[in-house]
Amino acid sequence: MTVASIPNWFSRGVADLFPADAAETALQNKPLRVKLGIDPTGSTIHLGHSILFRKLRAFQDAGHTAILIIGDFTARIGDPSGKKSTRIQLSVEEVEANSNTYLQQLGQGQDPELSLLDFDTPGRLEVRRNSEWLSNLNLPKVIELLALSTVGQMLAKEEFANRYENGTAISLHEFLYPLLQGYDSVAIKADLELGGTDQKFNVAMGRDLQRHFGLKPQLGLLLPILPGLDGVQKMSKSLGNTVGLTEDPLSMYSKLEKVPDAVVEEYLTLLTNLDLAALPNNSRERQKAMALEITRLRHGPEAAAAAQADAANLVAGAAGNGAAAAEVLEVSLGDVNFPAKVFYLLSAVGICSSSEAKRQIQGGGVKLDGEKLSDPNQEFQNSTELEGKVLQMGKKIFRRLIP
Repeated sequence: MTVASIPNWFSRGVADLFPADAAETALQNKPLRVKLGIDPTGSTIHLGHSILFRKLRAFQDAGHTAILIIGDFTARIGDPSGKKSTRIQLSVEEVEANSNTYLQQLGQGQDPELSLLDFDTPGRLEVRRNSEWLSNLNLPKVIELLALSTVGQMLAKEEFANRYENGTAISLHEFLYPLLQGYDSVAIKADLELGGTDQKFNVAMGRDLQRHFGLKPQLGLLLPILPGLDGVQKMSKSLGNTVGLTEDPLSMYSKLEKVPDAVVEEYLTLLTNLDLAALPNNSRERQKAMALEITRLRHGPEAAAAAQADAANLVAGAAGNGAAAAEVLEVSLGDVNFPAKVFYLLSAVGICSSSEAKRQIQGGGVKLDGEKLSDPNQEFQNSTELEGKVLQMGKKIFRRLIP
């Protein structure tokens, strides 16, 4: 970014802005129509996804109009960005079910203070499904869109280039994805589009299509891809390094409190509005402040403070009465078939798969009320042996077992 005079809420965490010299003028002229498209290809949103929604909320709070595009049509193709193979095409029913859960997690019908987006203030949010315009495109219009790009341009896209070079199949319908996403910008007359750094090709395509159809090209504002809890790879459910928006306060706080020091500043910048200069220089204190603030934003101040206290109890006194004092997420033993082996127990109460449970136990990562369990085949005869106890996996997952 080269424009120094734009406000902090706009520039915070931004990785790329194009064209940068148009940003200041755009912000001064009129309220912007700010586009963010999401393809509901899954059912859960994690903190990595929330970066873009937080920036969209910042635009809302500054008086601009957020245009949230639910890609119910494009989700049936699947964004090839970051993918090493053709994505599985979803059914209409799957996409609609995912769309509804996405909106709930973003705050629709929820407490406005804890919502990622402002669903209540008139004029601040339009929720559109791109099937509105894409399902009605006729073949001549599709051919017109295809004529606006070349095979060479498509193969310049990193994912396509790698797959082509490796001999991995690229289906022709995948070339349509950036064109259709770009056409979304035409349909809703976007002034600015938000995206991750992996979306630059698609955002730039939107500018090209707007120019072709006689519209002023949108600005592109790109945000970084959030590292996962391992501090190395991007946050991804498939990698198991995520924090979900719907996770309970204790699980959320406990995970965040233990992220590697190398990514704490990035988490503070992208996931909070805290003044970094006002925080203690001590890395541990900054880490705790980050975990507390993110948990507060999702669950409120009381729940966040309780989670911080409970996490301290569990760490400091799990072997004694600390676990008994802490408010840990409860799980029922009602569906567990006894006698039950430990590896099965972890799976039955929803902590992890049986195979992962065995690996964790053998690695010394599972405790029951602070006592390490070392034998995956250790057996419990009935639920009374377990009721009220805290089952712990790793340093982040705690569950109190109840009847």
